[in-house]
Amino acid sequence: MPEPLSPARCCMPSSGSGSPQPAIPAATRTAATDGTVLLPGGEFLMGAEDSEGFPDDAEGPVRPVRLKPFRMDARAVTNDDFAAFVADTGHITDAERLDWSYVFAGFLPAALRRGAPRPERTPWWCAVEGAAWDRPEGPGSDLAGRGNHPVVHVSWYDAAAYAAWAGKRLPTEAEWEYAARGGLEQRRYPWGDELDPAGEYRCNIWRGTFPTKNTAADGYRGTAPVDAFEPNGFGLHNTSGNVWEWCADWWSTEHRGAVDPAGPAEGTAKVIRGGSYMCQASYCNRYRVAARSANTPDSSSGHAGFRCALGAT
Repeated sequence: MPEPLSPARCCMPSSGSGSPQPAIPAATRTAATDGTVLLPGGEFLMGAEDSEGFPDDAEGPVRPVRLKPFRMDARAVTNDDFAAFVADTGHITDAERLDWSYVFAGFLPAALRRGAPRPERTPWWCAVEGAAWDRPEGPGSDLAGRGNHPVVHVSWYDAAAYAAWAGKRLPTEAEWEYAARGGLEQRRYPWGDELDPAGEYRCNIWRGTFPTKNTAADGYRGTAPVDAFEPNGFGLHNTSGNVWEWCADWWSTEHRGAVDPAGPAEGTAKVIRGGSYMCQASYCNRYRVAARSANTPDSSSGHAGFRCALGAT
């Protein structure tokens, strides 16, 4: 197992393996539109200049962006979905190939916690040998009762391979934000500006004192079912919290174009969006719809998954 590197960003630790990019297979089937939402596109205001935001992440400036119509999965890809992909293709994930992935220390038995390397800047993550999508807390763990939870311990390459198998693709960052907003303009969350309106929990994030105590007041310490909370105005579930979601774009702090923008042609990290059950306002309130982060495309962890997109026709 390589020594984990300190991540460039606080939210998602990097494997730092520097492995070469694998070939992404061509689509092998016609995409099923069941479970997707047809989004009309058009112009929306992307980004934010939020007092709670992170200027270094280039969340702003707020800018008009125009998108053509497209479809987006209403829910993140589940463990059951990913199991079908693996059974059909024999796909081996990056976590399996490297034989380790990041697991939150609080989910581990003492023996695994003690021996696991930890990134210096985010010591609540443990690099656990044998952790993978079907063993999310490492050896001895399984997916019992979590078939409808989002698949985790998947890299960007794994997500792109699944999307191609399904006849779909990963959404661009602009598509992801447009869909996540659910038709609301310049609101902080998919449902409005208040995190817990009238005391009602709308997303799965860290509740309590990070990283020592999670009260799980919203019902979940780790991942939640992909449809656990009310959908946004477009019918998409969990676009804030639960798991980070990989986007197609290479990370950049320079915004590129006002019509169907995509990231640069190359880079070292891919955009991730949406925040996760590990996010808490005291250190990482990136569960806001305009918030953004990134990681190397071969990295994986217990709080990162994805959903797919495809064209409108």
